[in-house]
Amino acid sequence: MDSLRTLKIARNGYVTIAVIICILGICLLANPNCPADILIWFLGTIFIADGIIKMIGYFSKDFYCLAFQYDFAFGILLIALGLMILIRGEAYERLLYAVLGLVILTDALFRIQMSIDARKFGLALWWRILLIAILAGIFGMILVIDPFEETKNMMTLAGAAVLLEGLLTLCVAVYTVKILDRFADVPNGSK
Repeated sequence: MDSLRTLKIARNGYVTIAVIICILGICLLANPNCPADILIWFLGTIFIADGIIKMIGYFSKDFYCLAFQYDFAFGILLIALGLMILIRGEAYERLLYAVLGLVILTDALFRIQMSIDARKFGLALWWRILLIAILAGIFGMILVIDPFEETKNMMTLAGAAVLLEGLLTLCVAVYTVKILDRFADVPNGSK
């Protein structure tokens, strides 16, 4: 598979996953009484799909090496967590929020560093990624802390965190990978 095609698959996969994550976040916010088994199935499936997309992105020829720089190891972790959630999710139902929070917090920390690197490259919209990453990280940390006893409150918090994570993923795909289209016709030696 040629590198431009791999990059387009990764970028389109990022956008698709981001939209799905945003929709899940909105659904959780709109229906905080969502049964845990539905959340378990969606999270497990999304983690696996996101992990695969991240690994494809890692092996693409990203000109600035920003969007996908941490995605190989993180992709493997997401696939492993997704399988664990699908296989044993009911046994760890209460831990699910902490796992989700850790994943969001970890991704947010990677994206904070990526936004700082994007600033060094002169990308004008680096601050949007930074802002959303900080917000997503805060919500991820709150999920890990698990401040609510009531599942409905945790589901609402999870919905907000998931929505922010989706927006963060979308911003990364749009702001850091979009510029690669300009370099699609660059001779092979320049990449």
